[in-house]
Amino acid sequence: MSSTAAKSTHPAEIRGRQLTAFIAGAQQREYPPEVLEAATRALVDFIGCAVGASRDAPVLPVLPVIKAWNASGKARIFCGGRTTPALAVLANGTMTHAMDYDDTHPMGAGHPSGPCWSTALALAEEHGYTERQAIAGFIAGFEVMAKLGGGGPPGVGRSLQRRGLHPTSVFGRAGAAAVASSLMGLDEQRIAYALGVAATTAGGLVGSFGTHSKPFHAGKAAMDGILAAQLAANGFISATHLYELEKGLLDAFIQNRETEVPALDDFGVKWELLGNSFKPFASCRATHASTQAARSVADKVKGRKITAVHARVHPNALVTAGKTAPRTPLEGKFSVPFCISMGLSGYRVVQTDFVDATMRDPSVAGLVPLVKLEAVPGQEPYCAYLDITLEGGERVKAQTDIVMGHPDNPMSWDALREKFDGLVEPVMGKARTAELFAAARDFGPPGSLAHLSELLAGPDA
Repeated sequence: MSSTAAKSTHPAEIRGRQLTAFIAGAQQREYPPEVLEAATRALVDFIGCAVGASRDAPVLPVLPVIKAWNASGKARIFCGGRTTPALAVLANGTMTHAMDYDDTHPMGAGHPSGPCWSTALALAEEHGYTERQAIAGFIAGFEVMAKLGGGGPPGVGRSLQRRGLHPTSVFGRAGAAAVASSLMGLDEQRIAYALGVAATTAGGLVGSFGTHSKPFHAGKAAMDGILAAQLAANGFISATHLYELEKGLLDAFIQNRETEVPALDDFGVKWELLGNSFKPFASCRATHASTQAARSVADKVKGRKITAVHARVHPNALVTAGKTAPRTPLEGKFSVPFCISMGLSGYRVVQTDFVDATMRDPSVAGLVPLVKLEAVPGQEPYCAYLDITLEGGERVKAQTDIVMGHPDNPMSWDALREKFDGLVEPVMGKARTAELFAAARDFGPPGSLAHLSELLAGPDA
């Protein structure tokens, strides 16, 4: 990825220059209004998910560890005090992914706003970067993360998932490193080194899903991205070919090379951010299409005995959300059968539903073992089909053609506001929640970062 090899035509070096040139130019680029609007929508959802989870179980062990490091800095820990950026993003990135309610990249790169917005806000606060610089840095990181991990089912991100690796963790580091490199004004050579450091620290296992480790993936990716850029800024030299299929990260993780590596020649032309996806349900995205279908017929089956549920799902649903007998509410977020059972039982499948009482609810617990999943090759990830058999043999069918929150069936601002309020009001109260929403939605003018940070302060800050 060295910018010095200007005359090389080797594909790896061409791809590398496409990455570094896009990141290096982020602060000078003029962004279309719809891209800026998409960045704002991502910020609102990111903050809502983080504040709502600021005292959730996966977050609570992280906060005292950060406090014990006793690191000074200007970066805000949401609902807390200030510290150095690398530690602030460890907290905030973990928070926003703790409920598994944050935005997703439909083409497989994972959850971009956790690593990318965490990094942009923390570094802007620490170093006094402008709001416009923070937005440009976020967009650069989102685009890099989404393109490297994109491609849909045959692409890199989904290929990594099938091999047990979490794309948010793998490519979140690259996204955060891109954000940090852009904001810090690194030249292309140092950007290449920062990306190399991010690549060599990549990891994160799908086997962690249903535990505190999954949200930690987002926070640690942001932390490592900042570290990578800081090392590169100070002369650290890394390998600069590690996002290629040959002799790099992908060759190590996808050893049979059965994947389609997406092209990088459409940076600034095809904006991945315009395809961002938001979650109406507080669970793994792979559960959503089935959950939506189940909720659509909840009134039809209410009070009637269900004897069987046959669910046709995309094969990836079994990879990331195939837990058939979840034992905890957190595991339930990664169980298509559990989420279908909640939907059929009339639950909204929002965060307040993932509690022990729901696990014990006979209407849910009794249904889970009756749900049988069929993975259908070629079926779109945003579709699902249910065939529900009632006592006496009557059958009720339901389907989701395009899941809510997908870019082809987007959540409105009103829906995002309802989600935001539901997450933040229990933490901050109605009045402060309304002020925080307005501050996030209007982020951009000078002073808006300071106002946002003030609203996000904790009681002891």
